Amino acid sequence: MDNEIHDFLLKHLRSIQENNIPVYYETTAGDLTLYEWWVTPHRLDGQPFHEFMMTSNASRGSVFGAEDQGRKAESRLDLANLHIQCYGDTAVASYTLLISTALAEGVKVAAHNESRVIVKLNGEWKVVHVHKSPAYSAPHIQPQ
Repeated sequence: MDNEIHDFLLKHLRSIQENNIPVYYETTAGDLTLYEWWVTPHRLDGQPFHEFMMTSNASRGSVFGAEDQGRKAESRLDLANLHIQCYGDTAVASYTLLISTALAEGVKVAAHNESRVIVKLNGEWKVVHVHKSPAYSAPHIQPQ
């Protein structure tokens, strides 16, 4: 089952990176919940957050994490330290997402630690929860 989850996860992540809204909806539950640390310290609910982001990126001709001074830049994603835990019709995937972008000054790599909870609903895998955290040592106590 790990290979099935791995292939599903890549399909889901690429849908976001490539602004593919139909596949994004196909791979996420309508009651999706997210914690995206760089956006807000609060939970985001539902699919509209990513749909807005993908629609905006598509209108600029860019993909997530891959824009260089207003032009579309080549990018790729990799999953470092991927670990998949399966429990019946539920799986948890944890990894460090690496997004590499070819910029004029060289390749830039953005990294986020992520966990995605994936559940089989009506015979189809869906992402139901995402939690992201910085891939660098953040202070334990909030600065004053």
